[in-house]
Amino acid sequence: MEHFLFSLLVVIVILVFITYLYLFLKHKLNFTGENLPPGKIGYPIIGESLEFLSAGWKGHPERFIFDRTAKYSTQVFKTSVFGEPAAFFCGAGCNKFLFSNENKLVAVWWPSSVDKVFPSSTQTSSQVEARKMRKMLPNFLKAEALMRYIGIMDTIAQRQFAADWDNKKEVLVFPLAKRYTFLLAAKLFVSVEDPERIRKLEDRFEILSSGIISMPIDLPGTPFNRAVKASSFIRKVLVEIIKQRKVDLAEGNASATQDILSHMLLNVDDDGQYMKELDIANKILGLLIGGQETASAACTFIVKYLAELPHVYEKVYNEQMEIAESKAHGELLTWDDLQKMKYSWNVACEVMRLAPPVQGAFREALTDFVFDGFSIPKGWKVYY
Repeated sequence: MEHFLFSLLVVIVILVFITYLYLFLKHKLNFTGENLPPGKIGYPIIGESLEFLSAGWKGHPERFIFDRTAKYSTQVFKTSVFGEPAAFFCGAGCNKFLFSNENKLVAVWWPSSVDKVFPSSTQTSSQVEARKMRKMLPNFLKAEALMRYIGIMDTIAQRQFAADWDNKKEVLVFPLAKRYTFLLAAKLFVSVEDPERIRKLEDRFEILSSGIISMPIDLPGTPFNRAVKASSFIRKVLVEIIKQRKVDLAEGNASATQDILSHMLLNVDDDGQYMKELDIANKILGLLIGGQETASAACTFIVKYLAELPHVYEKVYNEQMEIAESKAHGELLTWDDLQKMKYSWNVACEVMRLAPPVQGAFREALTDFVFDGFSIPKGWKVYY
C-alpha cells in the first residue's frame, strides 16, 4: 500500500511539473518576436495580474503604470495580465493613436471574466454587445432627451442633500455620491424608486463592482464568485421589472419614452429583432455599473478640488447662487439654467482631466502593427 501511495505521489509530481513546464513554455512563446516593447511577463497565467490589481486595491492604480514607464523610459511596455500578453500604452500620443485606429488596428476587449458576469443569451462576446450598446444609446442620450431628465436629477439631488448632507459637520463624499448616482440611474434607466428594492439592488451592486475586475477564480468566498452571485441576483430582479414593463406598455400604463428600458423594449436591432429579456437585463446591468462608478468618482473629485482650491470654490458658488436666486421657491432647474453654468462646467471638465473617472480600458490588436518603433502582434491586448 505504501509503495502504491509513493508511486501515485511521484506520478502526481511529474504531471504537475510537466503541466507547469508546458504552461511556462507557452507563456514564453507568447512573447517571442522582434522589436517587442520592454517589460516583464511574470509567471504563466498569473503574469503581473496581482501587481496590476493590488495597485488599485491600495488606492494608487497609477503606480503600476508609472513605475514601469520610469523603469523602461518609454510610454509603451509589455506585460501579462488576466492570462493574456499585453502592451500598455501611456500618454496622450498613445491614446490618440489607439482611438484614431478603433476597429481598424484595435477593437474593444474585455477579460473573459466579464463574459461570465454578463452572459449573453445570443452567445456573443462582450465586445459585440458593447458595439450594439453604442449604437443604441445616442437616441436615448440626445439633447432633447437629456432636457427631460434635469428636473428628475434636481429633485433626487435636493432629496439626498436634505437627508444625508444638511446639518452634518463632516460627510464621506464618495459613498454619498455613489448613492446619488445609483438612485438617479435606477430612476432614469428602469424607473425604480421603491426604497426597499433600491436598497437590495444597491447592496448587490457594491459586491459586483468590487469583484467584476478581479482574478477570475470562481471558488466560494472569492471576490469574483461573490460578483457572479450578485450579478445573478440583480439580473433576476431586472427580468421581473422587464416583464412587468411589457405588461404596462401593452396596457398603456407606461410611456415609450419614460426611460431606457422602454426604449430597449420597443426598438429593434439591425436585423429587425427585438432584444431578449436576459440581454436587456445584462445591458441595463452594465449601464448601472458603468454609470454609477464613473459619475460618482467624478462628483467626488469635484468636491475634493473645490475644498482644496477656495478661490475656485468661490467662483462656482457665486455662479450657482446667481442661478438659485433667479428661481421661484420650489422651481426646479431647467436646460437653460445649465447653459448658464459655464464656469462650473469648465471646473468639472478640468477635474476629469486631472483625475479621470476611468483609469483606462482594454483593446485587442486586430492585426500586427508598429507604434513608436515597437511591434505589437495580432491578438495581443492593449491597455490605454
